[in-house]
Amino acid sequence: MAKKMRTPEERTIDPAAQQMLVWADELEIGTAFSRADQMAPCNIGGAGMCCKICGMGPCRLTKEGDTGVCGATIDTIQARNLIRAIAAGAAAHSDHGRDMAFILKAVANGETEGYRIRDIAKLRIVAQKYGIEIEGRPPEEIANELADLYISQFGQQKGEVVVVGRAPEKRLKLWRELGVIPRGIDREVVEALHRTHIGDDQDPEHILNHAVRTALADGWGGSMIATDVSDILFGTPAPILGEANLGVLKDDMVNVIVHGHEPTLSQMIVAASQDPEIIEYAKQAGAKGVNLAGICCTANEILMRQGIPAAGNFLHQELSILTGSVEAMVVDVQCIMQALVGLAEKFHTKVITTSPKVKIKGATHIEFDEKHALTTAKRILKVAIDNYANRGQTKIPQVKEKLIPGFSHEYINYMLGGSYRASFRPLNDAIRDGRIRGVAAIVGCNNPRSKQDYLHVKVTRDLLQQDVLVVETGCGAIAAAKLGLLLGEAGLDQVGPGLREVCETIGIPPVLHMGSCVDNTRILTVLTQMVEEGGLGDDIDQIPAVGLAPEWMSEKALAIGTYCVASGAYVMFGGASPVSGMPDKVSDSDAVSHYISEGWEKLYGGKLEFVGDPDEMVRRALEHIDKKRAALGLRPYNPDQFGDSGDERMLALEELPLAQKREALYGVAVEA
Repeated sequence: MAKKMRTPEERTIDPAAQQMLVWADELEIGTAFSRADQMAPCNIGGAGMCCKICGMGPCRLTKEGDTGVCGATIDTIQARNLIRAIAAGAAAHSDHGRDMAFILKAVANGETEGYRIRDIAKLRIVAQKYGIEIEGRPPEEIANELADLYISQFGQQKGEVVVVGRAPEKRLKLWRELGVIPRGIDREVVEALHRTHIGDDQDPEHILNHAVRTALADGWGGSMIATDVSDILFGTPAPILGEANLGVLKDDMVNVIVHGHEPTLSQMIVAASQDPEIIEYAKQAGAKGVNLAGICCTANEILMRQGIPAAGNFLHQELSILTGSVEAMVVDVQCIMQALVGLAEKFHTKVITTSPKVKIKGATHIEFDEKHALTTAKRILKVAIDNYANRGQTKIPQVKEKLIPGFSHEYINYMLGGSYRASFRPLNDAIRDGRIRGVAAIVGCNNPRSKQDYLHVKVTRDLLQQDVLVVETGCGAIAAAKLGLLLGEAGLDQVGPGLREVCETIGIPPVLHMGSCVDNTRILTVLTQMVEEGGLGDDIDQIPAVGLAPEWMSEKALAIGTYCVASGAYVMFGGASPVSGMPDKVSDSDAVSHYISEGWEKLYGGKLEFVGDPDEMVRRALEHIDKKRAALGLRPYNPDQFGDSGDERMLALEELPLAQKREALYGVAVEA
């Protein structure tokens, strides 16, 4: 029996993606969307009830009372599977942080080509947080010491990872009491794998407590290090105009897409593409120049710093090649589909791998060397330019949207008060007054098993209408960008009256783009600064805020969700739960789901839930926000209380008699 294949409209809400999926069908070329339709997921493995960590299995548990060959129960197997996924996700992002720390040291010692310290102010601020002396010292000397400190955090065996000291004081005390502060980033990942070896840890709650410690090693360790160093080397993001979607590709230029996660490669590709030598080389090949675009988190990195356009999020990587206009797709690590090489062979695109950690059979490998970074970047671009002559028919969807990315926590602080009065006080006051009901962080991946971008955009729009300020990172941010929600004037007609008033006053979009996946740590920093500002409790779990990953698919997402829960946040994932069990058949399969929700909430004030229905996600988010508002003693949310202000209100007041105008402005009758 043939499997039902979804239409392009059922696979994605993005009109550019729909066009390319129609084109793929005409060419009889498969994509992640069609493969998802053809490949039925294993319901036992998907529920976390299959164990394959030793040679006696795999053991599949299908009914109540089943155990593995070794006697492992359903909840033990689910806990093991979950912590292994969290460990892999933490390893991926933290290894990114390690590489950034090594590059910082190399730059400080003059051992690289093309890199320099661009944000000296952030270098000094970060160094001071760890007690590094900054007065009278050159930036390179400070950077060298900071790099050594950061590098030491990965191999540290005892004590506490120093980065956790940036958490709220009350949260830090709680972590110490519960014994979950990471001792060293690598140590916690290794111990997670050790604990789940056959015959080791068999207490699900004990396993999951270490899952928290492992995740914290990422969020308040490796990922925060990665963000710090990226800002120091490449500049702390600030708002800049950009574009998103496949329409950013150009027929008359050499199109090079950078895809992956680490900014060291992409930043140097950007620099090389603007070199007169490379521009002239492209012109000699018959093109007007080199046109760069990003996919996935690499897109976010160069978008928020240089305004380089984003060709799309995770599920656009194949679709960009289908346009026939991409001379090279240059990749480093994470979220890169192996299918790219086979697809590229049907066109003229060259897939170029660059990381010593990642090779794909059939791809061209040009290993990126930071010591010869600009030279390597030029070599890669010349390969792409030489390929321009092989371009055939192109089909570029004329679909793109403008956006304003680059809202780092530093810029949010500045935009709320300017250079001399930078403060989170206006944000806290807007929440206390009820103009802003609460804050939602909507992050995470695309998943071809759901309609691309639909869940991201649906949840975002519904929360905006309820006066919830939204911050976004990763593929979720690009999803909102493609729909115009990251541009103030295009999005304000879709938000509640109180939030609109705040956005108009400050001059910001209702959705703030905060960067790539590792930059979820910026959100932790914002929440910490809100706590430190006062008025919204003394810890993160008291703030009216939620985290959502509507279309998650990667292990990194599970690590991110877990460190946010440990920080005190209520986090919801869309789609399938990896620890759902099979309730129709197994009554004890809810133990792990119950523990990461209600159990973690009792310990950390945050909880992790998997909610498939977007309307239910929004309902639970608003219920949680309102519960936190009530606990703080804030006035109940009332959408009719605010919103009648700004330029429109002042124009209306001009038409009133003076006495009525004064009464409208000051709330009391004043004689003329």
